[in-house]
Amino acid sequence: MASANWRLEGEWIKNCNCAFGCPCDFNARPTQGYCQGLVAMHITKGHFNETKLDGLCFAVTVHFPGALHEGNGQAQPILDERASPQQREALGAILSGENSDEGTLFNIFSLIVTTMHDPVVAPFEFRFDKKGRTAHLVIPGVLETDVEPIRNPVTGAPHSIQVVMPEGFEHRGAEVASADIRSLGAIKFQTKATHSSLAHVVQTPQGVAA
Repeated sequence: MASANWRLEGEWIKNCNCAFGCPCDFNARPTQGYCQGLVAMHITKGHFNETKLDGLCFAVTVHFPGALHEGNGQAQPILDERASPQQREALGAILSGENSDEGTLFNIFSLIVTTMHDPVVAPFEFRFDKKGRTAHLVIPGVLETDVEPIRNPVTGAPHSIQVVMPEGFEHRGAEVASADIRSLGAIKFQTKATHSSLAHVVQTPQGVAA
């Protein structure tokens, strides 16, 4: 049972190397048999106990040799350089999964990652438009990703599609889009026109609140 009082509300990006429509959301295996990707969040409002986290960003890059539930994953946290030492400690305490109930996002993450690379502290450039299905994240020398709408292959018109997950542990609903990724940290990879989920989320020790 989680012992800390925390809450993260904000803009959530999940980009990976799979085809559009992340197979994980459908309990299917990764498109290429393995998973390389990232999650990133701009916290519009948040706290860990008495420590405010409003306005901060974080990201995590990952690599899994197979499906996520099979474990043996690698991860590298990337923390906003604007965070104070106390705020960095608070973000680390949330990402560790030690302050989340069993079966929630960060708890599950802690169980399937076996190699945790040293965190990076760096500046973030984060832009997010869920309705427009666009996003832009740059962490100089560490991570770059751009998101745009999926395009109709004949007309080039932007394609709109949503995933709704009433029992989702990451989000309850997301816009599906197209991502380019260039990861330059401990977990190096590149993708072009692969899956992206854009969502507004509220995460708590008990799981997704919205």
